[in-house]
Amino acid sequence: MKKVLLIIQREYVTRVRKKAFIVMLLAVPLLLAGMTKLIAYVAKDSNQVSKPQTVKVIDESHEFEGKLKNVKNIRFIPTDEPLEKAKTGLKDDEDLSVLLISKDYANKPVQFFSKKKPSFILTGEVENQMNQISSTNTMLANHIDTALINKAQKNKVTVNAMEVTETGTKDADVGTSMGVGIACAILIYMSLFIYGAQVMRGVIEEKTSRIIEVIISSVKPFQLMLGKIIGVGLVGLTQFTAWIVLSVIATKVAGNSSSSGIMGALQTLQNIPFGYILGCFLFYFISGYLLYSALFAAVGSAVDSETETQQFMFPITLPLLFTYLLSVTVLFRAPDSPLAVWLSMIPFTAPVAMMVRIPFGGVAPWQLALSMSLMVAGFLFTTYVAARIYRVGVLMYGKKASYKELVKWFFYKE
Repeated sequence: MKKVLLIIQREYVTRVRKKAFIVMLLAVPLLLAGMTKLIAYVAKDSNQVSKPQTVKVIDESHEFEGKLKNVKNIRFIPTDEPLEKAKTGLKDDEDLSVLLISKDYANKPVQFFSKKKPSFILTGEVENQMNQISSTNTMLANHIDTALINKAQKNKVTVNAMEVTETGTKDADVGTSMGVGIACAILIYMSLFIYGAQVMRGVIEEKTSRIIEVIISSVKPFQLMLGKIIGVGLVGLTQFTAWIVLSVIATKVAGNSSSSGIMGALQTLQNIPFGYILGCFLFYFISGYLLYSALFAAVGSAVDSETETQQFMFPITLPLLFTYLLSVTVLFRAPDSPLAVWLSMIPFTAPVAMMVRIPFGGVAPWQLALSMSLMVAGFLFTTYVAARIYRVGVLMYGKKASYKELVKWFFYKE
């Protein structure tokens, strides 16, 4: 145990003293604060086209004449020019477009011509205005009071989700739960890749420099692997803790409306069980890291350079990537679906899937207990498998390993 502690200390101290670690420790919170300001600034004009655009309108139906309204950076000009003549102006002007509305516009798409591909905002504005005008024309043709219709459409119904608990009723705050769930899934996904890859690179560096031969003479391969995994994991926890604290400080120092994204999220955390979520996050971060880093260490021991790792990396990371993509597209919409429940039980997918479900509060205690138990069992199993490959792989040089070789290494006797 003493030797493992020495390895942990060496891995931790060596990494936290590096300039890159200190720079990233300070830079990430500042980048987050700056990014928040930038996003808030960009979002102000996100629904506007970037450059002034002119749209020549050839209306063969005569139903839209004078009804298309100019908006910011988009100007509509009616014209009686033939289509071919109007299109000649597009060759010299990238900010000019031609809109052709045929007599039979209701039965075939309206054509929009431009020199370069138009933005979705531009074509979307044209489409929205034309749909509104067409609907109004249809209602007027059928003697329907459009003013009454517009008045009725302004009466929008807002649904406020409330959660009934043993202590009373409170705001369910579904938006915050969704945001926290996706954020946790992204953090777990990124951390498992970043810190797992650090373990793999460390093994490869020691192996290629032949330092591993000296180290193995003093400690067992399993002790070396375990110490390296735990040491890098503690570095990750240190970074996460520092980033959270410094991000809050940097955001408060920024102290303006552009910081409302992060500060608003922090204020709404009081509506969700923050301590419970943080505890689960730490468990799944640690257990998921231990599970995947053991496999990364085994991969590092089986190759002589990072370029040879691809054949082994893809099968290992595929479940994690698959779950991440589902989490940010599907799982947050139905956190209690059978798919979400099963993914939160499988050790290779549970760290991401479970952290999407937990903020919504629908995880049954037995599901959480079973998931955590399987995570521990999965870590022990993968560590055992990885250790048997690692003990042979770290001393193998100049030979490209295959899956068949890894199986042989696993069954080698001491």
